[in-house]
Amino acid sequence: MDIRVASIEDFATAVDWAAAEGWDPGLDDLEIFHGTDPSGFLMGYVGETPVSSISVVKYGGGYGFLGFYIVHPDFRGQGHGIATWNAGMAYLAECTIGLDGVVAQQDNYRQSGFVLTGRNIRHSGMPSRIGGGDKANCVVRAVQPDDLDAVADYDARHFPVPRDSFITGWILPDDPAPTRLSLIAIRDGEIKGLGTIRTCRTGNKIGPLFAEDALVAAALFDGLCSLIPDGAAVSLDTPEDNQSAVAMAVRAGLAPVFETARMYKGQAPDLPIGQIFGVTTFELG
Repeated sequence: MDIRVASIEDFATAVDWAAAEGWDPGLDDLEIFHGTDPSGFLMGYVGETPVSSISVVKYGGGYGFLGFYIVHPDFRGQGHGIATWNAGMAYLAECTIGLDGVVAQQDNYRQSGFVLTGRNIRHSGMPSRIGGGDKANCVVRAVQPDDLDAVADYDARHFPVPRDSFITGWILPDDPAPTRLSLIAIRDGEIKGLGTIRTCRTGNKIGPLFAEDALVAAALFDGLCSLIPDGAAVSLDTPEDNQSAVAMAVRAGLAPVFETARMYKGQAPDLPIGQIFGVTTFELG
């Protein structure tokens, strides 16, 4: 097997595999993912047939995130997965590494030195309005280009390292489309919350959803849900340790459908879990 750095076009195959596994990526995620670290997307080939994938994105600051670890079902059990894994781990050898591991793989990740820090639970369904946004004492509005520096600074408080290039493209791409819409909550001239909703192959996902408190999170959640058609499904990936986030998802009529384990190899970051109501993405953290 030959393991190669994958182009956007090549890695689109891995995104299709992820969709088949139930990960349901966003319609326009790949360009933003790949642009964050073009060298961090690997695929294994037997001849010219793609058989495996992994993303190992370096964010800078000695931090990387691992995702898209997939072997095509027709080629499993032949050693292609571990070879691809080893290539990805070598690329991130000098980094603290995060991942969101599915239940079936968590023991394997532990054997590679990863340590569990908490679960993330995907809640999905047809959302109901939570209400009470008026109590948040903030203004919720669309993100504008002039907001991007402040948005990146706010995001960096909720992620292990600054990720300006990724988050500005994620929040407000160069070529904005109705498949990705973002809101901020402002109080006293400062950002107190941030959220994005994006169209996926099935329904929509909210992420990130960062907020100073549950009232701001609820105001952003309602605002984001108002941007999609009535009756459209929504998913929100909530850290289990943020009980306010879990309660908000349940109150909105969403039900748990999927879980991952957030695991780290190296020094786990100290994140403000109480302000993380929705993980940005399972694939890149």
